[in-house]
Amino acid sequence: MDNLLSSKTATDSYVNFAKKVFLALQHMIAMFGATVLVPLLTGFDVSTTLFCAGVGTLIFHLCTKKKVPVFLGSSFAFIPAIQTVYENYHSLSYAQGGIIVAGFFYVLLSLIINKIGVSKVTKYFPPQVVGPMIIVIGLNMVPTALNMASSNYLVAVITLLVAIITSRKGKGFIKQIAIIISVFVGYLISLKIGIVDLSPIQEASILSMPKFQAPKFDLGAIITIAPIILAVFMEHIGDITTNSAVVGEDFMKDPGLNRTLLGDGLATMFAGFVGGPANTTYGENTGILAITKNYDPSILRLAAVFAIVLSTVGKIGGFLQTIPQSVMGGISIMLFSMIALVGVKTLKNSHIDFNLKNIIIIAVIIIIGLGPNFGLNLEIQITDTIKLSGLALSAIVGVIINIILTKIENKLK
Repeated sequence: MDNLLSSKTATDSYVNFAKKVFLALQHMIAMFGATVLVPLLTGFDVSTTLFCAGVGTLIFHLCTKKKVPVFLGSSFAFIPAIQTVYENYHSLSYAQGGIIVAGFFYVLLSLIINKIGVSKVTKYFPPQVVGPMIIVIGLNMVPTALNMASSNYLVAVITLLVAIITSRKGKGFIKQIAIIISVFVGYLISLKIGIVDLSPIQEASILSMPKFQAPKFDLGAIITIAPIILAVFMEHIGDITTNSAVVGEDFMKDPGLNRTLLGDGLATMFAGFVGGPANTTYGENTGILAITKNYDPSILRLAAVFAIVLSTVGKIGGFLQTIPQSVMGGISIMLFSMIALVGVKTLKNSHIDFNLKNIIIIAVIIIIGLGPNFGLNLEIQITDTIKLSGLALSAIVGVIINIILTKIENKLK
């Protein structure tokens, strides 16, 4: 009898691990396209970038007590500054130096927040500010998804429909791997109609070790890159509040904003030291959390391990590169729409009064945040290469307006 129980326990353990593997692969597929795009645009080594994403995610989880189900990938916010530094210095090593200093400022900021208290920061982010911030994060990424889908709308629509139907009608584990199933179906259709380019698999080497390189420090490069944290700090808050809303936990309080900033900062510093771009939390993976309803942080850590392995096996990376843009576009439409929906639910579930004050705050954040997609390019230029716009600007303006209008409202009572 004991042997039977032991055998059943072992079988259950294998089944649970197999499920985790599929869920982790799903997260890896979701982050792959955006993470690889950054080195392609800046010149960093792709394998090194994937290695940094994996290790950076593990660092983040260590700093946040393994509580926050987040994946860290390459940050798009640093791309213009990295390109500028490369044009001026003809070496990405100087960009690495700036990235390290930017990461250090993140760490310093986390220590300051830990000293003054997280509550003194989070009080400036009530639901009427957080909700529209999350909406902006989701909707700002939808045009990118639509652009990816435009390469073949038929494949994108079929992929999207399979994902929706599987996530809605699927039962148990099938529902949780809706993304993998839809990617598989979309890939098969793409093969059938001949839009899959298999050359990346053929050209990729079996082993592709990351190309590590040491950083170099120059004041000009540091001044160009480091101030970007002014913008990405607000994006970080937006991403963590989104993740919190999806999971149903307040990660701003536990493990705390100070710890999430520390994890992001140390991950970015690590990337700078070994030769990769800055890291940031990824909305694509938060979208998967919203779809699967599986919030186990260990799955994200397993995805991080897979990313590290992927950085050393060229053929796997080559295969992932063959997934057509239309397939990923169809999936991304669903992922990003789910994030926007979380923002709407945040406003609904908070039971805030939709009075004139709150309507003004919500409208301002959404208009400024989504403005660039409709030709309304409101921005504040900080340096020649750094500007506050989009989410970062809308969040700052939203926080300030909320403070002012709340004080006026209290005086009138």
